[in-house]
Amino acid sequence: MQFQILIFNGFEEMDVFGVFEPLRMAGFEVKLVCLERLEHVVGFYGTRVIPDSVLDVTNKPDVLIVPGGGWITRAPAGAWAEAEKGTILAVLQHLSEAQCILASVCAGAMLLAKAGLLKDRPATTNLSLLDELWQEQVNVIQARVVDDGDIITAGGITSSLDLGVWLVQRFLGADKALEVSRKLEFEPRGCVWQHSSH
Repeated sequence: MQFQILIFNGFEEMDVFGVFEPLRMAGFEVKLVCLERLEHVVGFYGTRVIPDSVLDVTNKPDVLIVPGGGWITRAPAGAWAEAEKGTILAVLQHLSEAQCILASVCAGAMLLAKAGLLKDRPATTNLSLLDELWQEQVNVIQARVVDDGDIITAGGITSSLDLGVWLVQRFLGADKALEVSRKLEFEPRGCVWQHSSH
């Protein structure tokens, strides 16, 4: 099973590495990908990351994870800037149609919403953005992680760890998730809301 994390200039570092660590610890293949060929991508706090590859929509991952970064401040680089460009929205729409599972951390949910993928669906995001998410006709749920089957959203930045552990539990079971949590010395916080049919 392959996981990919979409990174772009201005991405929130904790959004990415908080979910990356539990997945890799569980033995999953995790790649950092970007929309175009770049030598490096610069995070919100200046961390320079060398991406593994360019996202190939014709060879989709099992799960694509979308971070936030810079949305609240409308930063010139970050999730807000990417939404304004629009390219990322078209990619997310394409992957959704191709039945790729999409997951987000923090303001990554705003990108899913702007792509029209969360209308009338349960989702969560950073506490500061819940009203804005609601304005996108989203059924806002206050939970650390909201799993609606093919779309999974997580709250503010530290919930990236909760998302990572939840993905381990969903795909490898509760025992493996507990093992990963113990290795991380992390106790998942708050609730995971899961659609009853999944």
